[in-house]
Amino acid sequence: MNRESAHTWRKTKSAVASSIATIAALLVIAPLGLVFYHLLVSGIGAVNVNFFIHLPKPVGEAGGGMANAIVGSGELLGLAVLIGVPVGVLGAVYLAEYGGARTNAALRFLADVLNGVPSIIWGVVVYGLIVLRFKSFSALAGGLALGLMMIPLVMRTTEEVLLLVPNGYREASLALGISRWKTIVHIVMKTASRGVITGILLAFGRIAGETAPLLFTAFGNRFWNHSLHEPIAALPLQIFTYAISPYEDWHRQAWAGALVLVVMIFLINSIVRLLTRGCTVRVV
Repeated sequence: MNRESAHTWRKTKSAVASSIATIAALLVIAPLGLVFYHLLVSGIGAVNVNFFIHLPKPVGEAGGGMANAIVGSGELLGLAVLIGVPVGVLGAVYLAEYGGARTNAALRFLADVLNGVPSIIWGVVVYGLIVLRFKSFSALAGGLALGLMMIPLVMRTTEEVLLLVPNGYREASLALGISRWKTIVHIVMKTASRGVITGILLAFGRIAGETAPLLFTAFGNRFWNHSLHEPIAALPLQIFTYAISPYEDWHRQAWAGALVLVVMIFLINSIVRLLTRGCTVRVV
């Protein structure tokens, strides 16, 4: 094979490999596009001002909205983030910076097991620990269930990102007399901030659409919630209730709720990434 033929053969192989990679990328994106298209076609007709500002109508009556469910989802996700993110990130810092080999191996194994636990199990556990003890479904119980689901996923993803930070960064900081905890906070965490935020958003996206744990904890509410110790509405619960109902108008609102939920998650991811574009430390 002469030089020109070898060059042509390399170009052909490169083109084939690029085509396969492009097709694979399109196959990954296609399901998301199909889901969003189906939600858009089925739910856009029920998305209007009333959907965002009105409470659900009585059973069987057309109209109304999901204002209480939208606000309730925000409260539950806020509680979950307050519970899950600090514990998960601090646990990851311990694994990456402080823990011993045996302890870390055991903690990683437990976190991996917890990541595989079905979401309904988390709901049953919190139901037994909180709901039965206080004899009431509540927003706090729902937020706790979702927060517990976040912890192992945030911890494992954050640990992997922290381990990617070169040890030279740590050694240079310590050599300048900076304490270890300041090195971790100001050098390691800032360098890995994008990856940490990506892991948090991954966990956030996982819990945002969970219904099963909320059935055992938050339970749902057709009215406004005035206390964290009372049952609370949430978009996944409202979507589930409307989807299994015999009313066509509720079916349309269920599709609308699913569309709004997906758009909310997309916007939150986009805004956080936009705000954290420059949150890295560059070492020359």
